[in-house]
Amino acid sequence: MRTAPAPASPPEDLPHIEDPQNIAPRDARELTQVFFRRLETLEEGTHAYQYARNTLIEMNLSLVRYAARRFRNRGDDMDDILQVGTIGLIKAIDRYDVSRDVEFTTLAIPYITGEMRRFFRDTTWDVRVPRRLQELRVDLARANEKLSGRLGRDPKVSELAAELDISEDEVVEGQVAANGYNASSIDATFHDDGNDTPLADLIGERDPEMDLVEDLHALAPLLNQLEERDRHILEMRFGQEMTQAQIGKELGVSQMHVSRLLTRALTQLRVGLLNEE
Repeated sequence: MRTAPAPASPPEDLPHIEDPQNIAPRDARELTQVFFRRLETLEEGTHAYQYARNTLIEMNLSLVRYAARRFRNRGDDMDDILQVGTIGLIKAIDRYDVSRDVEFTTLAIPYITGEMRRFFRDTTWDVRVPRRLQELRVDLARANEKLSGRLGRDPKVSELAAELDISEDEVVEGQVAANGYNASSIDATFHDDGNDTPLADLIGERDPEMDLVEDLHALAPLLNQLEERDRHILEMRFGQEMTQAQIGKELGVSQMHVSRLLTRALTQLRVGLLNEE
């Protein structure tokens, strides 16, 4: 994966970083803010601007590698995944506003994973179909899983249409288009232990909850390292789905203070996950 190299000599008011890609995550987080604040004052296209921007990219490539881990079993070339993830990182850098007091990783991760998902959506279809139908296929798969669990059977077209608030014709169109995702026939057979086994008998479904299990397993020891109050705030925010205002009222503090505590706790967890790479 290639990125634009940082100039050898930085401006006088910016530190020279010998190897931006290999600095510790904590140092990268602190230096990222330093470089962003300076970048806002520089004129685009100048030597100093290019140095600051390129160094920001290289310092935060660990975010791309972190986001790519969840796609490592997709069978695609990891270099391609890292490359498109870097595009997302660059977009995040160009759109980040340091004055909003939001952690850069909060903006960067969605941009990076969004580019990776777009890459899979645009390249993993054996038969090209419109993007609208590609997205409809995903919506139908989610609705089908949700309704199957609720009904205890495969949902009907009318039930899928009602769940997604679309017409039955659109449901059928999406189901037909989904056949283009993989052109292999489910009637194809595989020779296994002397028997010809239909592909349809071997196809399983990827459990979307496995990513969640993996993430929770990695987070468990990091959560134990947080202060008790921070864990309680996270449980109220994400377990009980309380608003920051509600949490503030519960704890007797301001909403702004709750926001700072949440940011601090989430940053600690994020850094811990990045350090596990």
